[in-house]
Amino acid sequence: MKRLFPAPWLSLALWLLWLVLNLSMSPGNLLLGAMLGFCAPLMMRKLRPLPIRIRRPGVILRLFLLVGRDVLVSNLAVAWGVLNAGRRAPRSRFIKVPLDLRDANGLAALSMICTVVPGTVWSELALDRSILLLHVFDLDDESQFIQHFKTTYERPLMEIFE
Repeated sequence: MKRLFPAPWLSLALWLLWLVLNLSMSPGNLLLGAMLGFCAPLMMRKLRPLPIRIRRPGVILRLFLLVGRDVLVSNLAVAWGVLNAGRRAPRSRFIKVPLDLRDANGLAALSMICTVVPGTVWSELALDRSILLLHVFDLDDESQFIQHFKTTYERPLMEIFE
């Protein structure tokens, strides 16, 4: 069964996403969505990372809430920075964040967090996975940002995945 459905939850999610995006439960859309849910994971099974081992599942909720809070606060900060760009230009910079996180799934989660929090953009991960080069929209204090980043995002991900 695992050979036919290497990622059953992904298959189900793709099928449901197809139906939601097409806003139709017609037989054709049901069949096309099922084919997508069946074929896509089969074609991409070699791209799947190592199995996920979650060490402390309780930390996931705390991290989710922290990221949600930061998304809201960062949205407001970026909007304020854009609206006040004429008075004070944003201090955009690239910074290097040293990483202790080494788990591939944890690094993938960290990259997704970087893309949803406004004001930061995932830029480049060093080949040895020791440094993250990150663009920050408006940076006051680099060391304070790095400390916040490591405490808020990296440390919980290390608790979850390592």
